[in-house]
Amino acid sequence: MVFLEYLIIIIFLSFLVFHYQPQKLKTLKDRNWLPLGLFSEILTNLHRLHDVLAIYLNRSGGTFMLKGPWFANMDMLLTTDPLDIHHVLSKNFPNYPKGQNYRKLFDIFGDGIVNIDGHLWEIHRKTIKSLFTQPNFQSVLEAVVWKKVESGLLPVLESISKTGMEIDLQDVFQRFTFDTICKVLLEYDPQSLSPNFPYIRCEKAWVDITEGMLYRHLLPPIFWKLQRLLKMGNEKKLSEAYNAVDHFVDKCLARIQHESSNMESEHVHESFGLVTSLVTEFKSQSGNFGYPPKNFVRDTIVTLMGAGRDTTTTTLSWFFYLVAKNPVVEEKIREEIQTFLEMKVDDQKNWNSKEVGKLVYLHGALCEALRLYPAIPFNHKIPLQPEILPSGHQVSQNTRIILYYYGMGRMEKIWGKDCMEFKPERWISEKGGIKHEPSNKFVAFSGGPRTCLGKDMSFTQLKIVASTIIYHYHIELVEGHPVIPSASMVLMMKHGLKVRLTKISEENI
Repeated sequence: MVFLEYLIIIIFLSFLVFHYQPQKLKTLKDRNWLPLGLFSEILTNLHRLHDVLAIYLNRSGGTFMLKGPWFANMDMLLTTDPLDIHHVLSKNFPNYPKGQNYRKLFDIFGDGIVNIDGHLWEIHRKTIKSLFTQPNFQSVLEAVVWKKVESGLLPVLESISKTGMEIDLQDVFQRFTFDTICKVLLEYDPQSLSPNFPYIRCEKAWVDITEGMLYRHLLPPIFWKLQRLLKMGNEKKLSEAYNAVDHFVDKCLARIQHESSNMESEHVHESFGLVTSLVTEFKSQSGNFGYPPKNFVRDTIVTLMGAGRDTTTTTLSWFFYLVAKNPVVEEKIREEIQTFLEMKVDDQKNWNSKEVGKLVYLHGALCEALRLYPAIPFNHKIPLQPEILPSGHQVSQNTRIILYYYGMGRMEKIWGKDCMEFKPERWISEKGGIKHEPSNKFVAFSGGPRTCLGKDMSFTQLKIVASTIIYHYHIELVEGHPVIPSASMVLMMKHGLKVRLTKISEENI
């Protein structure tokens, strides 16, 4: 079976090398980049896929077309043009629905909000937005995050710092965000962030899911569907990961149903607020639409779980990588925390979203991390009707448009000649406040009608975790450890983030 899989891959990739041709490469400044070089370059450099694409986009002026094999309907237009981004996400939003192709690529999310269109999507969005804006939701979120900081994050970091051993900070963040999102969504803490670092299949399954979904984008459907039929390769890993997530979520929902059935009705909403609120809010928002679809709760939970775990983990990981490489930034953040939060190392005070909102420099540093390393590096769209984009490129119903967010942060024409520098000051206005950029330039939270509903919640969690760690510890990168993006739908670090921690004492502050 393994031999057959490799044989199919070799035949297919060999075919692609001789059939994928980038159009309009006459705009490239470096004439040594031959027409057939791009896709062969990609195939031989999957370990640094995002950087290769960013280089080509810079050399082509920000947009280029890849013509795929005639039988595969895989023409791809990669763009970093802000006008194209605005056109697709906002101005002509109705022409770029998710569609059935998108749903097939992201089938794990079922009828979750990221997969659907039309009236059902509007109901989903209103339902989730209503939940997120409830008066007590923010306080519940902050309480969950702080409890995990105090009972999980700080004890683990303290234990590691005392030994002087190196630690994979990305793994710590994956466990932290998994525990918190499970507690918020399912009223259950799996305690994956514990000193013994227990293995929980569902928590690790998301790595296989995000990597497998990227390969679905790179390969014709006939290929990955054949893999799925033969139960091999990435599709086999995806299937096993799907089963792990479904088993975990189904078990939690069954527990909620069992326990709620034994409670008096007035206590059910208090104990299982989000799950019961989902159904209640859906009925309220849907009007005559009827009851939620069969798997509404499951699909919504899985969608929010994936978003809540992966995006926050990725942002924290790249943020601390950049901060560790820029010690001056680390010191400025620590000084800002001391100034505005008025805390000491031994204080037990917790701060809320309003208080961390005063940390302008920290906010700028987080935005810089998101600009250079957006958690979701690209967005995939297919038009309903053919049209010409603002960049002048014509797209048809067979054209996959890749809105390449990772490349946007590396475009001089968008961010200036210092675009590769980590400069939190970029996000601070002349008056000392937070400088806001339009969503077609800074697309870390997408844009248009599908702008991320969890943006404010994400910043609250990011600031609580980042400020806690920086105030208590100095982060030092392990010399020689490679830090590169993984080939994944989420911009995780392929080999993790190996660091050493040094405790900050009051005398050092």
